[in-house]
Amino acid sequence: QVQLVESGGGLVQAGGSLRLSCAASGRTFSTYTMGWFRQAPGKEREFVATISWNGGSTYYADSVKGRFTISRDNAKNTVYLQMNSLKPEDTAVYYCARSVYSRVAVRSNEYNYWGQGTQVTVSS
Repeated sequence: QVQLVESGGGLVQAGGSLRLSCAASGRTFSTYTMGWFRQAPGKEREFVATISWNGGSTYYADSVKGRFTISRDNAKNTVYLQMNSLKPEDTAVYYCARSVYSRVAVRSNEYNYWGQGTQVTVSS
């Protein structure tokens, strides 16, 4: 069974930065694509960023491109999301997820394991 545990969320002012981490259990972490999604109150969960099994490919939602960076450390079974120039509209619960694929994946139904989420709140 795979467990994903996010950390690093919090309250930050607009223009600030946060770094989210997602630690995964299991020995197959390096085989699969990882992704970050977010869900704001009253809205559907949306794709944020994805990274392929070896970090060679990444893809971002247009809304975060140029501000967020996804990375992974397979030796530590951890995926990261560096978030810079944060905006109030980035406020959401952020979830990491493990894909069924090794190539980049942007749809939530391409992921079969999910963390519990970490709250990010950006004040104006």
